[in-house]
Amino acid sequence: TLPQFAAKAKSVIYLHMAGAPSQLELFDFKPELAKMDGQNCPPSLLEGKRFAFIRGVPKMLGPQAKFSQHGQSGLWLSENLPHLATVADEITVLKACTTDQFNHAPAQLLVHTGGPRLGRPSIGSWVTYGLGTENQNLPGFVVLTSGGRNPDAGKSVWGSGFLPSVYQGVQCRSEGEPVLFLKDPDGMSRDLRKASIDAINEVNMQEYEEYKDPEILSRISQYEMAYKMQISVPEVMNINNEPQYIHDMYGTKPGQSCFANNVLLARKLVEKGVRFVQLFDWGWDSHGTDESLAIDVGFINKCRQVDKACTALLLDLKQRGLLEETLVVWGGEFGRTPMQENREGKTMPFKGRDHHTEAFTIWMAGAGIKKGFTYGETDEIGYSTISGKTEPFD
Repeated sequence: TLPQFAAKAKSVIYLHMAGAPSQLELFDFKPELAKMDGQNCPPSLLEGKRFAFIRGVPKMLGPQAKFSQHGQSGLWLSENLPHLATVADEITVLKACTTDQFNHAPAQLLVHTGGPRLGRPSIGSWVTYGLGTENQNLPGFVVLTSGGRNPDAGKSVWGSGFLPSVYQGVQCRSEGEPVLFLKDPDGMSRDLRKASIDAINEVNMQEYEEYKDPEILSRISQYEMAYKMQISVPEVMNINNEPQYIHDMYGTKPGQSCFANNVLLARKLVEKGVRFVQLFDWGWDSHGTDESLAIDVGFINKCRQVDKACTALLLDLKQRGLLEETLVVWGGEFGRTPMQENREGKTMPFKGRDHHTEAFTIWMAGAGIKKGFTYGETDEIGYSTISGKTEPFD
């Protein structure tokens, strides 16, 4: 049976904001929630519910940002995303996303592997397993991280699970050597390196013939890929040769480790035929425990760090004719509560929101995605979905 629509995506760039950004300060405009600001949370929102940290009766917290409509689609966006507002008609916003996990690690695993426990392959692994790569000199699945830490679920969110390990993500860096120990040591010529790998893989093949362990074949492939990457990776991971207008467009900081650099690298990688590029940006867990995690301070700073680069990515892919064949996904692992977080019944020192499973927002663009479209709706305070419910399995 032919599919309903012809497949258009040849590559994927997945931008995961680790920690879970607040939809209520970005996409889900709720004037009624503003009217309830500072009031005690209604019992109906608490009875029979479990939260990661909220205890007792918290206060409701109105939106901590101003909203306005943008583009021909009239998409509601907050003032925290002024750059994304200029491409509102390029994206589809899923406003009724849900999950059943309220802790970061299992929620991240659920989003990226389809299960909250270890052992399943990640999305990138499945894509690479099914479609392979278009560039035999680069990994089919590349991972870039920013924010100073890996996601809470660790490297398992780009692991290959029960698939051969050759399909796991290869983590690269935007500062220093792209891949640690990629360079040959002093005195090691290119020919000598090739001869040593050939000798190692000859022994590996003999071992495979005896034991028939598929992981031995993965080991052989990884040795060969590492040899090829010594030439291909330094070139594609170098953003210094990009024109100045591109650096201005993305807001990059060459030589440093930052989200904007990684986004530009993602464009370069898909341009070179990498099938799946996964970005994780840590620091979005806006509990209000300190200023950096305050919804009206640290959260705003995080938005400033990503807004320009995400918008530049869409514009840059489009001007290169790549947007129609590249699926771009942006989101977190769950949402944030309409209530202000308290712990043990005590209000936090700064404004923040607890983890929320019943409503969050993801946006997508490119690769045949309907432009300027909003799917799903939440109730008048953004607590629960009322239509268009979307689960991680969708």
